[in-house]
Amino acid sequence: MQLNLSQSMKMSQQMRLAPRMIQSMEILQLPVLALEEKIEQELSENPCLELLSSDPTEPRMQQAVDDAREDATEKPISEREMTADGNDNNEADFERLLEMSSEWPEDNYTSGSKPSSNRIEEAGDRAADMISNVVQRPQSLHEYLVEQFGYFDSPREVREFGEFLIQNLDHHGRLPSSLQELMAIYGKSISETDAQAALRLIQQLDPPGVGARDVRECLLLQVKDDMPYRDVLITLISSHLEDLAQNRLPLIQRKTGYSLEQIKDAFEELRTKFDPWPGATFESRPVQSVKPDLFVEPDENGKYVVRLEDEFTPRLRISKHYQQMMRDGVDAKTKEFIKRKVESAKWLIESIEQRHGTLKRVAQAIVDRQTDFLEHGPEAIVPLKMQQIADVVGVHVTTVSRAVDDKWIQTPRGLYPLKRFFGGGTVTESGEEVAWDIIRLKLREIVDGEDKDNPLSDDDLVKELAKQGYNLARRTVTKYRKALNIPSSRQRRAY
Repeated sequence: MQLNLSQSMKMSQQMRLAPRMIQSMEILQLPVLALEEKIEQELSENPCLELLSSDPTEPRMQQAVDDAREDATEKPISEREMTADGNDNNEADFERLLEMSSEWPEDNYTSGSKPSSNRIEEAGDRAADMISNVVQRPQSLHEYLVEQFGYFDSPREVREFGEFLIQNLDHHGRLPSSLQELMAIYGKSISETDAQAALRLIQQLDPPGVGARDVRECLLLQVKDDMPYRDVLITLISSHLEDLAQNRLPLIQRKTGYSLEQIKDAFEELRTKFDPWPGATFESRPVQSVKPDLFVEPDENGKYVVRLEDEFTPRLRISKHYQQMMRDGVDAKTKEFIKRKVESAKWLIESIEQRHGTLKRVAQAIVDRQTDFLEHGPEAIVPLKMQQIADVVGVHVTTVSRAVDDKWIQTPRGLYPLKRFFGGGTVTESGEEVAWDIIRLKLREIVDGEDKDNPLSDDDLVKELAKQGYNLARRTVTKYRKALNIPSSRQRRAY
């Protein structure tokens, strides 16, 4: 075998995303609340980045960007702000700093000063107020049940196994396994008599229905002796839940001998007063705070104009304090550190500027296409694809996707996510484009107005929609009926 060394040249094309481009895409995708958190994080990590002003009456972010990136030809050397440029490694700016001889105000940039005792007390008061305003974690289902279970006077073995069972309840309040399986994994010796006793005690706790092993047992545990139609309810729950789900009331009548009125009244009692998921009320999900990124209002000519919400976006600039440090002279290591941090600050400021411009142009293009929606409501929405907006704005469709992701816009008709304005559609017999949202509204309207004694089948719904000019396949109507949680014609029938 012969080994040879040789050199060769090969040309290839590769697409790489520069860190600056990646940061711009990340900033564009952030909603306004997340952007504020991002800015706060950068302010804490980058000493060369600072707030310009907290006065909301002053010019906003655009002015801050202008301060950070003024053109060198507009001002003399002594008055220029330092900027960061990835193309020339910022050498000109940093060399200029060493030549600057202007006096910088030092009162706002003096480091090492100690806070006064009054400021320390104010900070402590603010911290105490913040702690007192924190929402207390609500009591969980398991904590609530364990607290009640402690009131029972039961033997130690029953009490310990009962607490074990409570901890193994799922979020619906049910036992996901059989009692025998739970006894096997308990880890201690427990008789079946004690295990059954512990389970019976749990099933007496509030909310009614906890500790059940299936839906049927859960509902039976909620039947009380003084309930109207008690016997009918027990029969329906024990043997006819599937028939009830399919609205087969005449079949239940033939099998049980109860009158149709008794079955209907018991069914209504079951539907309104019983809970098949008794533990679901303890699922605490924090309410997501939504702040609109954009506002749209009509101008004096009646045209809807988009305004960017940047009132609470901090105004940023590159710290003059570190510019003065460079003028005074620093060692090479410190100089390299400052150069790196200044470049990072510049990238952040320009990414925020680019985000604002892209978001405003995309939102304005959407509003221009959905003017009828703003004037007449959701029934006037028109079909719209992201590619159409990308063509108008002159960006890639993925940029539009990032721009509208998790963004909200305040309109005269309410607060909507920007994605709400996108959607496909169909063409009517007259050649008019109609959004799927309108089809769904028409479908709901037809179902609400039908005769419940003789509800419309999916084939009938197709015919009714065709009368209004919407020619759809039966499978499409069935899909949208299910998406709207509209039961089948058999389930909608009233007896």
